[in-house]
Amino acid sequence: MSLKSTAKDLTPPEYSFFGQLDDDLQRIEEEIKKNLHSSVPLIALVTRYIMRSGGKRLRPLLMVLASRLSNYQGNYQYALSIVFEYLHAATLLHDDVVDNAELRRGTPSANTLWGNAAVVLVGDFLLATSFLLTVMSGNLKILRVLSETTTSMAEGEVLQLINSDNLEISEEDYIEVITRKTAILISAACQIGAILGEADEEQEEAMRRFGLNLGIAFQLRDDFLDYAGSEEEFGKPVGKDLQEGKITLPLIHALRLSDTNHHRRLVDLVTSDSIQEHTLDEVKKIMQEYQGLDYADQLANHYIAEAKSALAIFPPSPTRESLLEIADYTVTRRT
Repeated sequence: MSLKSTAKDLTPPEYSFFGQLDDDLQRIEEEIKKNLHSSVPLIALVTRYIMRSGGKRLRPLLMVLASRLSNYQGNYQYALSIVFEYLHAATLLHDDVVDNAELRRGTPSANTLWGNAAVVLVGDFLLATSFLLTVMSGNLKILRVLSETTTSMAEGEVLQLINSDNLEISEEDYIEVITRKTAILISAACQIGAILGEADEEQEEAMRRFGLNLGIAFQLRDDFLDYAGSEEEFGKPVGKDLQEGKITLPLIHALRLSDTNHHRRLVDLVTSDSIQEHTLDEVKKIMQEYQGLDYADQLANHYIAEAKSALAIFPPSPTRESLLEIADYTVTRRT
């Protein structure tokens, strides 16, 4: 199977603005494919499989756009941008092992096919390759930002593990988890794009804030879709987070506001040995009564507003408009 994909393949019709970025997406795909070689056949096999499993290449695309917004004039942005797709793929491989996942976007997860040990090691290979590509940039500042980012991501993974099945987790602590685990990589992609373009400190900070707020909103939208989406669109079973013991914002909000009876019932449902379809339906019904999904949706829109405001420092341009459209897409997507 070919790694080649187009904006039409990656997004539904209502997000057709991605078509304007098709050349960028193709260049990113070419770089991904070019750097997936290994003398170890299993590594090549697993990495190509995970890279074919879908995704909109959002992180590398954001890096490319951030560099362009910062007036970068070279062509190296495409080679550097794939660092963020490799790091993202590495986290997906590790997550699937930790979560004992069987599916990834509707297809068998890599650990289901090749086993946990092989998949963890291939994830390590992608991590190492990411740093090799970053070192080749010759930019110490970019390397420092990426090193700080991966450290924070590892801490986020551990924080999520600690808080697995923690029904007492606060909204503030949850936001910290998703900031470290998800948003920080999107933030780094935007910041490093600005560094590559030699943006001034104020503009670099604006791109970092844009990416951070966008990343938080992206995860909150995932939280929303895990209860309100469909498996066909979302690419994973609805209610998967709950089945894996992940307490996300819609449930945190419902637990915080529910009366004694509903709170006790939610706890009983969430801590049951097996989360069946009827269990999920009842959780969703109680959650709806306390507007858990609406709250997650509203908070995601708040973070998107913050992200968009960060771009005000840049003059109007087609690139800035593309970033604003990606921000709107983040909180309206169904996949």
